[in-house]
Amino acid sequence: MIVTLTANPALDRTITLPAPLAPGEVQAATSSREDAGGKGINVARVIAAASSPVVAVLPLADDDPYRVPLEAAGVPTRAVPVARPVRANLALTDQDGVTTKINLPGVALSADDVAALTDAVVAASEGATWLVLAGSLPDALADTFYVDVARAVRARWGAQAPKIAVDTSGPALRQVVAHGAPDLIKPNDDELAEFTGAALDPADPAGVAEAVARTIVPAQVASALVTLGSAGAVLVTANGAWFCPAPRIRVASTVGAGDSSLAGYLLADVAGGAPEDRLLSAIRYGAAAASLPGTQVPSPADLGGESLTVRSL
Repeated sequence: MIVTLTANPALDRTITLPAPLAPGEVQAATSSREDAGGKGINVARVIAAASSPVVAVLPLADDDPYRVPLEAAGVPTRAVPVARPVRANLALTDQDGVTTKINLPGVALSADDVAALTDAVVAASEGATWLVLAGSLPDALADTFYVDVARAVRARWGAQAPKIAVDTSGPALRQVVAHGAPDLIKPNDDELAEFTGAALDPADPAGVAEAVARTIVPAQVASALVTLGSAGAVLVTANGAWFCPAPRIRVASTVGAGDSSLAGYLLADVAGGAPEDRLLSAIRYGAAAASLPGTQVPSPADLGGESLTVRSL
């Protein structure tokens, strides 16, 4: 069982344009779609599509239209009732897969909402293998929220607590690294650069990603999966580091590709895969997601068969 927490879910609206976005101009769209989004929900959708057990925890009003695409995705949920509907995000994608995103602020959560959400995660984590804490935090939540949730889960379940994966950025990521002792973090290259304050070298993104990850693995973080977009991804653990290039694909939308990479990693892990297998699965799922429109998530049938080589760093 994998449990995901999405504190800041979003109804993702994706509009496909036949040409690059032209600010200030009127453009006709070729298609549009709506998906239940938010990083933790995206991870849960991929896991559900692979027929693997998952439960998604999120704040959600009883009459929220978000429930329609969420139920259509077939994701088992544990919803914490709140007063307001979730935010809506807009993604504009052109024919080359270049995506412009407009993200609205999240729903404000009260102190009672936060307590109920934490309690729901703790309860759902009973017997789970992984707990995924993913996405941005609504403005009302403290930067330490993911740290607080991790501590609550570990305090309740002790040695039986699930491993904890975190996919966030900015102050929330810094707090998790400093105080959360996560089993896995999954930054992308931009988030890693923001974390360190220095851009990755485009001539050797894998080497620099490994070097940066080594400053926190394993002292503060057990492992790090760093996605590098079209360059591939790097996995760093206490026992080694590996790089896998991304396959060549026709990009439809990059929205949610990183979430699918994390889901692919976790699916391989619960199946008993070695580090190389987990990294390869992450790459295949991320690439499959990028080849699909909007925030449509890949299933095992969407994974490419191109031969990829994982190498040690």
